[in-house]
Amino acid sequence: MAEADLKQRLAAILAADAVGYSRLMAADERGTVAALDAARAIFREHVARQRGRIIDTAGDSVLAVFDLATSAIGAAVAIQQDLREREEGVPEPHRMRFRIGVHLGEIIEKPDGTIYGDGVNIAARLQGLAEPGGIAVSDAVHGSVGNRVAVGFDDLGEQQVKNISEPLRAFRVAGNGSPGMPAGQAGVEIEQEIRFCAARDGVQLAYACIGKGPALVKTGHWMTHLEYDLENPARRQLWTALAREHTLVRYDARANGLSDWNVENISFDAWIGDLESVVDAAGIDRFALFGISQGCSVSIAYSVRHPDRVSHLILYGGFAQGFDHRSPTASQREQFDAMLTLTRLGWGQDNPAFRQMFTSQFMPDSSKEQEDWFNELQRRATSPENAVRYARAVAQVDVTELLPQIRVPTLVLHAREDARVPFEWGRRMAAGIPGARFVPLQSRNHIPLEHEAAYRRLLEEVLAFLRT
Repeated sequence: MAEADLKQRLAAILAADAVGYSRLMAADERGTVAALDAARAIFREHVARQRGRIIDTAGDSVLAVFDLATSAIGAAVAIQQDLREREEGVPEPHRMRFRIGVHLGEIIEKPDGTIYGDGVNIAARLQGLAEPGGIAVSDAVHGSVGNRVAVGFDDLGEQQVKNISEPLRAFRVAGNGSPGMPAGQAGVEIEQEIRFCAARDGVQLAYACIGKGPALVKTGHWMTHLEYDLENPARRQLWTALAREHTLVRYDARANGLSDWNVENISFDAWIGDLESVVDAAGIDRFALFGISQGCSVSIAYSVRHPDRVSHLILYGGFAQGFDHRSPTASQREQFDAMLTLTRLGWGQDNPAFRQMFTSQFMPDSSKEQEDWFNELQRRATSPENAVRYARAVAQVDVTELLPQIRVPTLVLHAREDARVPFEWGRRMAAGIPGARFVPLQSRNHIPLEHEAAYRRLLEEVLAFLRT
């Protein structure tokens, strides 16, 4: 092909990608293909309406080009609105959502219509910065459209993204009804690479790293899933905000998520050993440690055992003693045993009615979408038998004698009206740690939801503490 056949011009590029496509295909192949076809029809309609052109629809992605940035934004907003309307009534775990990125830049166009250039790559990277159902745009688009579009923009600041040498300033489109986060909290593009390491007894543990900066390790605990976690706005926002300034290491505890489920040993000692195995495999010498709920006790034990490796200790929503060490009454013991029986019988059922009892404890103020996500997380995170074994192991935890031995700077946070782990348990834990700072949060949820002031306070306190 002669060089003269190549056309170079300024264009607005729209890149989109379906969220969790592989998971959706694994769960319902025919239904997912039908949903993708319907979504592509929505893209075709609005791209054509804005006088754009679809370049490619490989796999679960869409690439389109427009003459004007205002046209690209208009199409993106209309597409997301129509996609949301189409998904109404579909259970949260089965919804097909797209992230959209829009950039204004130079492209090289071949006679057959295919396009190349850095502009295409930048649009694809912006798409990775968007929330599921949301839109992220470059500084060039933001400056070009000004106040000529009926949406607002939240400045996400400069972002370092893959295969782009210079930091990229990005904005999130607001006012399009998409789920979002406060400006500046998107942090990083999530492209986690899941790896595996072997625990001392051979159990395969899944872990992932995102972000850049000083290492921050989140201790594994019950009910996590490295992939599915990122499809929930609250958890995704929390991890991306932390990863903005740190290399965040997360892992699924044994018998959870992507780690081995068929394991002989589920115990407190095994959890400590698993944390040791993960940080060694990740090649981290010194790091901040973040424990949530049951993960707090594991973090405490690790910090006492390896004080030279932990720079900061963050404990959220935790406790020092499990059920067996709280002097339960006969009635309380009977209730605990009954709950274990119900867990064994009802946890893995397609009908989430049983799991909803747990959801109402963890997230009493959640929306219907958040409830659906958490109900599905419980089913995906572990088996009914493992859930029972986990509960019994957590009941045996007691780190009260270790609290005075902690020599690491410690921040303890707890929701005042936590229905799952009472506030008093967190307060007692903090009181037993020399020099620990205790921060009460005004929330009824075990972990604050993204719309709560307590969520913003949690992030502010944790990030400020890590900077000390």
